[in-house]
Formats: sequence, structure tokens, C-alpha cells
Amino acid sequence: MWTIARGELIQIFRNRLVLVTALVLPAGLSAFFVFRHDLFAQVGSLGYIATLALFFVAGIGLYTTSVTTLASRRQNLFLKRLRSTAARDSGILGGLLLPITVLSVAQIAVILGALAAVAGKPADPVLLVAAVVATVAMMLALGLATAGLTNSPEHAQVTTLPVSLGVIGVAGWVGLTGTGELTLLKRLLPGGSATELVLNAWNGGKPLTDSLVLFGPTLAWVVIAVALASRLFRWEPRR
Repeated sequence: MWTIARGELIQIFRNRLVLVTALVLPAGLSAFFVFRHDLFAQVGSLGYIATLALFFVAGIGLYTTSVTTLASRRQNLFLKRLRSTAARDSGILGGLLLPITVLSVAQIAVILGALAAVAGKPADPVLLVAAVVATVAMMLALGLATAGLTNSPEHAQVTTLPVSLGVIGVAGWVGLTGTGELTLLKRLLPGGSATELVLNAWNGGKPLTDSLVLFGPTLAWVVIAVALASRLFRWEPRR
């Protein structure tokens, strides 16, 4: 797995399009939210800004790049060749997705750390870390499921749009309006519960037990996406 991961990391830095999608675009947008936090704080809380930063990195950098990577490696038969080696399926997928996952988590840590430095620390850092981990797991699982429907890297530009824009839209909606109305709908949508978790972790003011319940819908999306991936994912190009 580590050999695969090292090779994939090299490919990320060699491919300009992937580099922009994975690093430059989400990091640039998130940095803008952080350094203009005073402007965005007029319409939302610091938790809202943290949520936008998290989902721009996870929704664009992590999710989109994961789908593109798997589709590309399938198209050039690299997945098929790897599967003929002694590496297990989990090791192959883990090696391919590990670099972008580590890079995305590092971006999230730097961006949220910068927000804490310039605007104030989160009320519950441990809960915030748990929320980030749950969000990353959800986006990776959704990436695996979407990769099963994606025939090529070019096709990924279309297949990733509903989920990437959807989770960012849900995060913005819940971040601005809260869950006082349409509570069940907002929490069941992908990203809704994760957004509320980040809001609670950063802004505080909610009992811990209320926040722990919110992990349920996010982890349920992980289970659903993995189940879909197990049925849809292909190791060879579709004919």
C-alpha cells in the first residue's frame, strides 16, 4: 500500500489539473473565508466559516480528486495491473486514496488552525476533530461510490457535480439557517449533520449528548456509500 501511495503522491504533483483541483482551488477559497472572516461573520457565526472551509476542501479537493484518480487509474488499466499483484483490494484503494486524504486533512488542519488564531478558538476542539474525521470518511465513501459510475477522468467532471455542489449547498444552508426548522430533513441530507456538528463544536452552547446523536446520519451515509461502492465499483473499463 505504501509503495502505491508514494507513486500516487508523485502523480498528484506532476498533474497540474489534479494539483489545482486537489490543493490550490479548495485551499484558496478556504483561505479567503478565513482571512475575510469579519465579513462572513456578519451573516453567520465562526462555526459557519469553519464549515464552509471544511466542505470546500472535502467536497472539492478530497471527493472530486478521489473520483478522478480512481477513474483515471481504471481507464489506463493500472487498477487491473495492481489487482494482478499480491496487493489486496483494500490495500490498492487505500494506497491510491491515502495521499489525497492526508493532503486534504493537512489543509483542513492548517485552515481551521488559522481561523482559530485570527478569530478565536473552538469551544470543543475534540468534538471538532471528530466532526472532521466523520466528514472525511463520508466524502471518501461517497467518492468510492461515485467512482463506480464514472467511466473516465473527463466523465468525473460531470458525475461529481451533484454530490460536491450538494454537500457544499447543504453546509451553507444549515450553517446559515440552523436546524430550528426542517430539522429532520436537514440532518438526513449528506453534510447536514456534519455541519451541525461543526457548528456545535466551534460555537458551543449545546449539550454534548445532543451533538453525539448527530454522528448517526453522517456514519449512515458512510455505510450506504460503501454498500453502493461494493456493487458499482469496477476494476476494469466498462465495455
